[in-house]
Amino acid sequence: MKAEVNQDIIVFFNNRMIPLRDAKVGILTHAFNYGTGVFEGIRGYWDESRRELFLVRPQEHYERWKRNCGILRIDVRPKPSVLCQITSALVRRNQFHSNVYVRPLAYKSAERIGVSPDDKDAFAIAVLPFGDYLHSRDGVHAGVSSWRRISDTAIPCRAKICGAYVNSALASDEARREGYDEAIFLTESGHVAEGAACNIFLVRNGKLITPSVSEGILEGITRDSIIELAQNELHLDVIERRVDRSELYVSDEVFFTGTAVELAPVVRVDHRPIGTGKVGPVAAELRRLYLEATRGGISEYRKWLFPVYRPVAAGKAA
Repeated sequence: MKAEVNQDIIVFFNNRMIPLRDAKVGILTHAFNYGTGVFEGIRGYWDESRRELFLVRPQEHYERWKRNCGILRIDVRPKPSVLCQITSALVRRNQFHSNVYVRPLAYKSAERIGVSPDDKDAFAIAVLPFGDYLHSRDGVHAGVSSWRRISDTAIPCRAKICGAYVNSALASDEARREGYDEAIFLTESGHVAEGAACNIFLVRNGKLITPSVSEGILEGITRDSIIELAQNELHLDVIERRVDRSELYVSDEVFFTGTAVELAPVVRVDHRPIGTGKVGPVAAELRRLYLEATRGGISEYRKWLFPVYRPVAAGKAA
């Protein structure tokens, strides 16, 4: 989203709710200088017919966030259930009646020079109105980046570590300058990893294929949701394995998944059409199912949803 953010939005910062304009950190903050932060992303969808806003799998997102913060020894003390309630309170306080994106951020907060971190930690949560991250109704064009995905032995990709996203920023900038909508990372060994900020799937011969979690990818919660929908609703075999670059070119379908991108079909890779060069049937149906499920339209998947304007129901949903 490129629109300027409303500075009057209320955020959670330094253990209290304040306007965004007052939520500031100093220029010597450790995370600002050295990238020592861990963020998360959570979607929320407004359902006009129910007059309800559903956060999608916030408990799992906050559990992942707290686990991943441990990689940098950042201590986020509130339990995931409490973090869900803080987020719900922010939505209600801002009276959001539209789709939103939640950005939790934990970081090393000491203001000093020196790369070695200490135990001074802080966290914040912001909720923002949010629309489409990628305009993907008719499919997107992707290009394999010249930048390789960083290795788990350098910076763990399974965590949303702030400094690691320089890797994504470089690939994303290159992709857009080359005329693509999104980048595709290869690992150092030359296998497909993921997009600049999303997981990737292929459809070949009626099977759904995705790189395994050992290929330098984020262990995506939307990725997990799509796998569940593919297996339960479309009865597809889902295979997690290594994927070669050229396998993208001969696939029947390719698509991205992620909290921000949702499900984005890829119709061209490196200027080569994928399948028919149009959105394929598997991607189209999975996207329909995902959008319906995340808006409360499929009863089996209401377990994913956390309604914010009905606190009693929200507590049960958590």
